[in-house]
Amino acid sequence: MRWTGPLESAALLTVLRVPAGAAASTRGVLPWAPLVGLVLGGPAAGVAVAGTQLVSPLAGAVLFVAVLAALTRGLHLDGLADTADGLGPLRGRERALQVMRQGDVGPFGVVTLLLTVLLQVACAATLLAADGGWTALWAAPLVARLAMARTGLPGVPMAAGSALGRSVAGTVSARWLAGWVFASAALLTVVDPALVPSAVAGLLAAELLLRRARTRLGGVTGDVMGAMGETAAAATLLVAAAALP
Repeated sequence: MRWTGPLESAALLTVLRVPAGAAASTRGVLPWAPLVGLVLGGPAAGVAVAGTQLVSPLAGAVLFVAVLAALTRGLHLDGLADTADGLGPLRGRERALQVMRQGDVGPFGVVTLLLTVLLQVACAATLLAADGGWTALWAAPLVARLAMARTGLPGVPMAAGSALGRSVAGTVSARWLAGWVFASAALLTVVDPALVPSAVAGLLAAELLLRRARTRLGGVTGDVMGAMGETAAAATLLVAAAALP
């Protein structure tokens, strides 16, 4: 496993400045994506808690989503919108991939992006209003990038024409991903055992999206990876909010 991977992952998945040579390879992007999620969740949840204390849980929730978007250059939100445009309307595979590669966002993408962000904000606001609910906000980015790392397992097909897909295909071993899943489950159990079912729900939601992408697009693209992350985060927050006493 490449130990320069954390820098490679941060170079692509965040706005963090890394040494120039760290962006030369993408082999470590997916294997170390969960670590990036763990790091991003801290400041995002911290700002959300501060916003809650200073203004309201709703303000804190909006800041949570805004901080994550800023720290990731909105990369995954863009992927969500493009994936929705590709998977939504009835069109052939080649046309769907062509639409996803275009720079504009269609109505399916706009609606999906709006509803997903609203869901994340609503659930985050509910969690921030509860004692200890902020832990789910910290966990959601971790779960999101666990879902993204799953696409790097050997045998996961990449869609035709996906440059990022080809460069990260097969870069995550089953043993490596299992280690991340075990470590994440142990960490979440220590923080709050109720977060584990929420994380499982997030991963399952991303898996459903992956199956749809494989059927419709023939495999995974960079946009699909981002969409899986946003879907996993939204599902994690939703189940965590629903489980509040």
